[in-house]
Amino acid sequence: MFSQGRITINRKKVAAYIGVLLVTLSILAIIFETSLNSTNSVNVIRVACIGDSITDFTNYPNDLQTVLGDSYIVESFGASGSTVLLNTDKPYINQIEFTRAKHFLPNIVIVMLGTNDARTDHFKSIDNFVPDYMKLINEIQALESNPKIFLVKPPPIFDNEFELKNVNLLEGIIPRIEQIVNKQGLLSIDVYAALENNPEYFQDGVHPNSEGATIIANEVYTAIILSTETS
Repeated sequence: MFSQGRITINRKKVAAYIGVLLVTLSILAIIFETSLNSTNSVNVIRVACIGDSITDFTNYPNDLQTVLGDSYIVESFGASGSTVLLNTDKPYINQIEFTRAKHFLPNIVIVMLGTNDARTDHFKSIDNFVPDYMKLINEIQALESNPKIFLVKPPPIFDNEFELKNVNLLEGIIPRIEQIVNKQGLLSIDVYAALENNPEYFQDGVHPNSEGATIIANEVYTAIILSTETS
């Protein structure tokens, strides 16, 4: 009986030792993986795609990841319905997606906003577009990652049911984006020109389909690569 009891106690000790060993190994594996990821991330360029539903609901960020390859990490921070203008019901600067984008500490930021600012009711405040956009840009420029910023001229707006007007985009939004780019010395990407003659690449007159998303990704890719080669 005594001997059997001792055997039972030893088995419990062995089981306890094994449990401790497994926990220790698990902790070491997590530490090693975290360290490895941290080391690798130093050499990976982080790209934040900021925008509205054109960023949120299309495949352009995924397409961009594909063409850029493993040296980059592309994350989408699109907030459907968001605007540059602050006096709307959904300014991008107030959205959780923008907070997430800043925490991502990107090296490159692609900002494609302005489509929803071309809505009939929003466009009444177009005179506020430049100062409101500058507030957004200032927050991005304040990031410790010191990201390279690209402002995108949004894709054209065709016939739609959202009260979005291409004339507002073409005559009001895009000239103001160009004004900011020139004044601040930022980089720009002209998605409008790339798609202006292709209404067939849009699902509903506003949101690009898969072909349209691929074109956007290729325009962004080209701009990133060219800026890298010339910097």
